[in-house]
Amino acid sequence: MDSRPIERMKELISILSEAAKAYYQESREIMSNYDYDRLYDELAALEKKTGVILSSSPTQNVGYQVLSELPKEAHESPMLSLDKTKSVEALREWLGEQKGLLSWKMDGLTIVLTYENGSLVKAVTRGNGEIGEVITSNARVFANIPLNIAYQGQLVLRGEAIIRYSDFNRINEEIEDVDAKYKNPRNLCSGSVRQLNSQITAERNVHFLAFALVRADGVDFSNSRKRQFEWLKTQGFEVVEYREVTGENLEETVNWFAEEVGENDIPSDGLVLLYDDIAYGESLGRTAKFPRNSIAFKWADEIRETRLDFIEWSPSRTGLINPVAVFEPVELEGTTVSRASVHNISILESLALGEGDRITVYKANMIIPQIAENLTRSGSVKIPDTCPVCGGATRIHQVNDVKSLYCTNPDCQAKRIKSFTLLVSRDALNIDGLSEATLEKFIGAGFIHEYADIFHLDQHKEAIVEMEGFGEKSYENLMESVKRASKTTLPRVIYGLGIAGIGLANAKVLCRHFRYQLDAMRHAKAEELIEADGIGEVLAQAWTDYFQNEKNNEAVDHLLKELDIETETLSEENGRLKGMTFVITGTVEHFANRKELQAAIEAQGGKATGTVSAKTTYLINNDKASNSSKNKKARELGIPVISEEEFLQMMKGEEENAY
Repeated sequence: MDSRPIERMKELISILSEAAKAYYQESREIMSNYDYDRLYDELAALEKKTGVILSSSPTQNVGYQVLSELPKEAHESPMLSLDKTKSVEALREWLGEQKGLLSWKMDGLTIVLTYENGSLVKAVTRGNGEIGEVITSNARVFANIPLNIAYQGQLVLRGEAIIRYSDFNRINEEIEDVDAKYKNPRNLCSGSVRQLNSQITAERNVHFLAFALVRADGVDFSNSRKRQFEWLKTQGFEVVEYREVTGENLEETVNWFAEEVGENDIPSDGLVLLYDDIAYGESLGRTAKFPRNSIAFKWADEIRETRLDFIEWSPSRTGLINPVAVFEPVELEGTTVSRASVHNISILESLALGEGDRITVYKANMIIPQIAENLTRSGSVKIPDTCPVCGGATRIHQVNDVKSLYCTNPDCQAKRIKSFTLLVSRDALNIDGLSEATLEKFIGAGFIHEYADIFHLDQHKEAIVEMEGFGEKSYENLMESVKRASKTTLPRVIYGLGIAGIGLANAKVLCRHFRYQLDAMRHAKAEELIEADGIGEVLAQAWTDYFQNEKNNEAVDHLLKELDIETETLSEENGRLKGMTFVITGTVEHFANRKELQAAIEAQGGKATGTVSAKTTYLINNDKASNSSKNKKARELGIPVISEEEFLQMMKGEEENAY
């Protein structure tokens, strides 16, 4: 069976899911209904042809299930651990003259899946190897598990449920409390898979990667594990990445995996070597603890001795101040390392760290720098009584025998990370390269105290290029992005200030109402603000409260000195579209995108919204006959649907001929 249709199905699911999310969650369309239906029909036809239906397919409506507890079930045969080695030579001796498959040893939660008559009927965790937990309802909402497959016999396979590093980082970034953040992807995955509410599992984007086929009666695999993997792909499963090896190319392949560790999005803690010859592997039997047809390889930790220069104290948005060890640079696993997190005061004290101490460092799983041991143990590090960012008083807080340091100042800049994140976001100043995590690093290092400091990061070039994740190229790209951001518009600046309730649309309304005079806007009284279209008492109060704060005004003044704000061309007092409200849907032809069309509407005094309502004057859609929800709503409310061409005629004053 050809695996290419499966790949096309995955591609279609990705496209259709993105379109559905834009439409249902963001009130925008990124493709026409015609195109959506065409791709949907193609997917449905491929599912019928292959007999495979993936769990994320929009043709399926997988319901969520809430359980009071997870039922337990004994495995048909014990799920044993693997014997381990850190020696490539021992690995070669184990393989002998055989051919093997070398793959990632994934760091997640092992799951056993059972299919009957082409449908997923059961999913069970490894548990203690003898008894696992039944998580079938949760497995059904994994991001990539096939709910139906072409094979109609009983299929039993094993694989790893994992949460990718990219998803792990995304989920952690959404958690403001540092103490509540997940420690690693494996812990997050374990908790996600074993949820009693399957909706929570679905939100975590859990993936399943197959690594062993246990039973598929009647299928000829030519006595090859590789053929089993290839067959599983044709059934819609994702299989762990692997390479064919012999004694001759084993070391070279191990080195290839080692080079890939840093870029690998899948959590792993080593490699697995499996005999390709099924009969040979099974003939070896097993020990009381390990099967003999496979073995795990763990990289020996490369440990280097160095000198601790000092402890850097790095505040976060919750006020937690993390100790970071800064030491003389050493080469570890092919990269230069000079910093390692110490995590908290308890670990700092257990290591008895002091400036000038001789320490040993390594990379956990070849990725994360850690201190292995302090050879000197002087214990001379002083815990600061003031925050390095704001100078506020600090205190040590202890939870479950873990001591951590906190800043007590509620106005600490490090706690205002969200406001800086909004300012650099796409609809505000749009500065690429300043993610929330990067801003947190820069604020913690003392580079940024107020908005204007973002435009003086060049003063810290030497320190930035040495930061983890940065280099000369990343620094140059960031500086170029900052330079571009200095030329902007007043509505973008106002939106970026984060005044409660003042989004980009309201910022534009206020700018037009006050004819782009910021001084008039920020000194306006609530009753003057309410005169602007769509600005009510709550928004007006939020605005006046913001600009009554002297620190806010000072920060805005400093920021404005760094910006080149484009002069807006004001339309006539009674613009052609004043008092009209438009909704734009579908693709555009005469404008670069829908935002450009929206800007044209607003330049003539009109409004552009995302939802059709009784207040809508016109719906702009080049596919006027479409049965999209917006077209249907417009017809129900008697709102004219006009094409882009008709809108352009209207702009020229030819409204009487528009439709």
